[in-house]
Amino acid sequence: MKTLCYSVRLESLISISDKAYKASSFDGKEAIIPKSQVFGQDYDVQKSDAYWISEWILKQKDLQYSSKKQAWFDKDTGKMLPTYKVEKHEPKKLNPLENNTIERLKK
Repeated sequence: MKTLCYSVRLESLISISDKAYKASSFDGKEAIIPKSQVFGQDYDVQKSDAYWISEWILKQKDLQYSSKKQAWFDKDTGKMLPTYKVEKHEPKKLNPLENNTIERLKK
């Protein structure tokens, strides 16, 4: 089973029990997050501590986060899955030319 997670920068993430963390964001808000919904630390972020937290729990909590950096995680193993972004290119329509000769290349 795949779970969509966002990289969330937090001021602190403290374990308060065997099943929950207390997360504090930089704007002063706090939330209780189940340990099963935290998929580890995001080591790519250098300025502060960031953690991979599932999308659905973030929508229920009042924590500040951005959806720019996201990844898919395997719920059973907790490992990050490869993420692919598919973009479809729509070429612009061009009208046909009457004469397709390039004058400067002509002998």
